[in-house]
Formats: sequence, structure tokens, C-alpha cells
Amino acid sequence: MPIPQLPGITLSGSVMSILEAAEAAGRLTVVESVDQLVALAAPDELLDDAGFYTVGYDVPGRGFVPEAKVCHTKNGVAANYLDPYMRRRDPDCMVIADEQHTDKPTYRGRFGESFDGVRGETIEWLKTQPIACFFFESGLPDKPLNAVAICPANAGFFALGLALLQGVVPLKKVLDQGEDYYHEAAVFVAPPFRHTHFDGKQLVVHNRRFDDNLRLHELFSYNLYPGPSAKKGVYGMLLTLGERAETPWTTAHCSTVQVVTPYDNVTTIMHEGASGGGKSEMLELMHREADGQVRLGTNTVTGDTRMLALPRGCELRPVTDDMALCHPNLQDQSDRPGRLSLMDAENAWFIRVNHITRYGIDPHLERLSIQPPGPLLFLNLQAQPGATTLIWEHTLDEPGKPCPNPRVVVPRQYVPNVVSHPVTVGIRSFGVRCPPCTRENPTYGILGLFHILPPALAWLWRLVAPRGHGNPSIVDQEGMQSEGVGSYWPFATGRRVDQANILLNQVRDTSGTLFVLIPNQHVGCWETGFAPQWIAREYLARRGGTRFPLSEMKDSRCPLLGWRREKIQVEGQTIGSWFLDVSKQPEVGEEAYDIGAKLLAQFFHDQLANFQHADLDPLGKEIIQACLSGASVGDYYNLLPSE
Repeated sequence: MPIPQLPGITLSGSVMSILEAAEAAGRLTVVESVDQLVALAAPDELLDDAGFYTVGYDVPGRGFVPEAKVCHTKNGVAANYLDPYMRRRDPDCMVIADEQHTDKPTYRGRFGESFDGVRGETIEWLKTQPIACFFFESGLPDKPLNAVAICPANAGFFALGLALLQGVVPLKKVLDQGEDYYHEAAVFVAPPFRHTHFDGKQLVVHNRRFDDNLRLHELFSYNLYPGPSAKKGVYGMLLTLGERAETPWTTAHCSTVQVVTPYDNVTTIMHEGASGGGKSEMLELMHREADGQVRLGTNTVTGDTRMLALPRGCELRPVTDDMALCHPNLQDQSDRPGRLSLMDAENAWFIRVNHITRYGIDPHLERLSIQPPGPLLFLNLQAQPGATTLIWEHTLDEPGKPCPNPRVVVPRQYVPNVVSHPVTVGIRSFGVRCPPCTRENPTYGILGLFHILPPALAWLWRLVAPRGHGNPSIVDQEGMQSEGVGSYWPFATGRRVDQANILLNQVRDTSGTLFVLIPNQHVGCWETGFAPQWIAREYLARRGGTRFPLSEMKDSRCPLLGWRREKIQVEGQTIGSWFLDVSKQPEVGEEAYDIGAKLLAQFFHDQLANFQHADLDPLGKEIIQACLSGASVGDYYNLLPSE
């Protein structure tokens, strides 16, 4: 049956069958704008007396199961999940349904059967629902990955999140392509299957249908939290696209910012890391105390506090918040050889605001969220219909316990001074959440304010990608965990070794970059929050991102931490050895430091076992063997020198 709104458009059979059924029943909405989804998120005619719209589904044997309450506010749309479990990403939510190469859990392995049956049930269920459909693009602007989203119409807030993050392609642009249009990706949303098939758990299923006759990446989202699917699911599609390319490339898990010093020097910093590793915070101005000073840290043993007086911080020009396309077509080696070029992979940013607990902590984001140029999407925040949603009023998981993962989705065009063109990176940092470390309780929290890494060691940190202490973004797990290769492994669909090789080639080709390692939350026994990366950003930018002469650096006591400085000066103020070499903190000492170093080394050894693969690049094998053999910093440098 032809669809009058989509004449002559070529769509996959599964997508077409759903749209045809919805069209025949008068239940199809083809969305052309974000404004349509704002209205659909909480339809006026379906609001309760308090102004809320309840999103839920009929579940056999249980009746109507509510999932979320949604309302319109002065500054956008706010959604709150009724189950606290749904307010964070479950790290085990992703499975692979197909027979393509993968190191990920498969649907058959977890559930003991092929996905085909549930896939068919999903499509049949969607045929019975009012449907909201829209087209979007991801990847390079001039060579995008075409995609289509199929959502139950009552899940408008979820569709809104996806549309903000990836954009909505105007229908005319699709129609103008006629028979030449084809989508290579499709997102199907079926929330009640979480209850009917998957024991209430979040589940996102990737089904890569690649053969001689078909080129389609299907993603089935069985939950309404957009983090695992609308955001990270599309991320997985991009990683798959890059992995399959003739010249493989990747989409980095990072924020990127151009830092303009008071002296008008511009340095571009790319900050990678696991969830909670400080990516969004790298785009924030330093949080200041009431008197304008910056709190460097508070000693968890003595209660002492160290402050810095920085009268003027650097200007920030944000480029990316979480996902960066590192495509070969972007690389421009004409004036900056040995550097990586990238651009944003998203149209909006999924910003966590758990650290904003009161008014005045981040005036810029507060101002933007309170009076935005257009509607925002708020998740896990205490919102009231018709009122202004405030990003420091977090939903309570239980009395007295705020949700650790409140979010706001902000279109990037609303961000002041945002950079929309490709940029070339001068400093590439990696963030690690660290616990406190003391004599009485030795931990891996032995990282100094920042460390400089030789390229080979920088590659190793991206293989092991520690998730670290007190991660707020995902469901709790005990102990130190690895986010996996690139810190984007939870979203990848293929093999670790392929991503490891892509990253090694990238580091090898861009060894002129300054690689640094930055902790957050703690430096030894000092509680710091994100001050280390803000101060490192100010210091390194003022140096212009230039490399440190080897003669000016000291080997860290733990070789995995590369080099360190004895002291640094920021705007005439000296930061001494206690914050740069944790072993010199009286509350830690060398013995506790060495215990932490052993914990870190064991973690590396355990994680690197995943990369002992015949297909690993020979240089990669050498670097891993060097680590397992207790290499020095100099050994790593000799394996892959900086340009």
C-alpha cells in the first residue's frame, strides 16, 4: 500500500510494513520538526488535572504499567521515570542479534534463542500502535548515514530526545531524493517488551543486516531512557560504520574545546574518558567560591583547604560534548602535521547536572537552561507543569537521596561560542575518577594533578579506560571497572581488537599531540572534584599546548602514570609536589602509593588480556608485552616516540 506522505521513497520492508499499517488505521504521524515532537511529548488533550501526561503500556497479566510522567514547562519538556532503575544506563543492556563478528554478548547467548521471533513480535506490536516516524542523519554532513526512527506516538519525549540529539531531516529533502533515497539504519522503540520479555531490564538490540543484498543496521530499543539507545545506540551505529570503512576510522568518546587564553592564544583540547570522566566538565568554566577563588582541594584527613586566586580564566569555545567524528576526510596535515582533526557527531548535548546542587555553581549553564532560545528536554529533575525547571532540583530516588544522573538535552546551536567546523587537536587528555588514597586505605587514587604520557602509554590508557570511583551515570557496580577500548566499548558492536588497531593507527599518525592524564574527584587524600582538569586546562593552554622538554619532566614513581612535573605555576601561584606526586603527601607516603600502583598495574594486566589477539597490530603487541613486563616510561617512549 503506498503511503501518500512518502511517495516513491524506498524504505526497508520492516519499516514500510509498520508505516503502512499505521497509515491504513489513520495512526501515522510523519514528524518534520522538533516542535511537533514537543507537542507530542505531552498532548494537551491527554494531560491529567495536574498537567502531567503519563506514558505507559498495557502489559498482559499486569494491566497498564506507567513508565514516565511528562509535562510542559516554561523552558521545555520534562520527563521523570517512575522506576529509579530507569534513570541511569544499565551497562549490560546491549546485545548483538546477528551473526557478524563481535566480542559482545549475543542475543542467542543471553536468551538461548534466535532474535528472529522477538523481532517479528516487535514489528507486529508496532503495527498495532499509533506511530511517530521521522528521518534523521548521522555522520559526515556531506556523506551521512541515513536513518529512520519508528516510535510509539505516546513515547514522544523519547523521540524528542533522539530528534534533538541527531536532528530531524525535513521531509522535502527526503522526497527530493525519490527512489534514490535509502536508509542504512533504523531505530525501533517498543517499551513494554522490557516487561513482557526481559524481566524489567533495559535492553538494546543491534541487528546488523549486512550482506550482498542488504545494508541495514537495525536497533531495537526496549526501554524509554534515551541514554542507551537514542544516544549510545546511534553511537554504536557510527562505530560500526567506521569499522567497516575501507580506511577504518572511529567516533571518539570525548569533549573538545578551544581554549582562548587572556593573551589570545588558542589551544584545542580533546578530553576523553569513561562516563563520569569529566567530558562535559571540560567545557565548563571553573567553579568558584563566593570570594572568586578556586578550591583546589580539601584534605580528607586534616580538613585543610587549598585555594587558588585566578582573577581571569580562559575563554571557552566548545566544539564537542561527548562524541567526535575522527573521519579521514577531516584530517588536514598541511599546517599541523601529526595532529588529529575532528568535528561534532551530535546536534545536541546530553549534559549530566548532578554536580549542580544549588544556584550559582555554573551560572552559564544555569542561565542557558532557565531561559533557553528554544525548548530543552529535562530528565530526572523535579519539574512542575508551567513552571521553570531548575537543573539543581534533582529527582529523588528515595527520600533524601537525589538521582545521581539528572540530565538536560541542549541543542548545540544554543551553546554560546560553539564551534561548528572541524578543529585540529593540540592536547589530548584522558580523565579518570579517583577515590581517596591514604596510608590507612591505599587505593589506585595515586594520580597527580596531571601527568604527561608518551603516545604508547596514552594508547594503553584508552584500551583499559577505567570507569573509576563513584560513577554517577550508570547502574552501580562494585570496584574498579573498565569502560573498555576507547571508553566507547559499551556502545561498539564489533571486536575489541579492531577498535584497538584503529586507535593505535590514530595515535601513531598523530603522535605530535601532547597526551596528558588527569584525575578528578581526588588527588591522593585531597578531595578535588573536577578542579584538576580545570586547572590543568588553564595551565596547559597558557603554555600554548607546547610539548615539555624531556629534561623538564620526572618519571612518575608508577610508570603507568608517565611523566610528572615537580611543580607548576599558574598566574604566579605555585602548586607544589603534594598535588603532582601523591607519594609525597604525608597522609599517603611511598608505601601506600606503591600499593595503589600495584592495584593499578594489576588492573592493566587484567584488562590487557582481552587484547592478546592474533589480529592485533605488531606494534600493539610490543606495547602490551612491555606493560606486562614492567616497562619504564622511557621504554614506552622508545616504542612510539613523539614527533
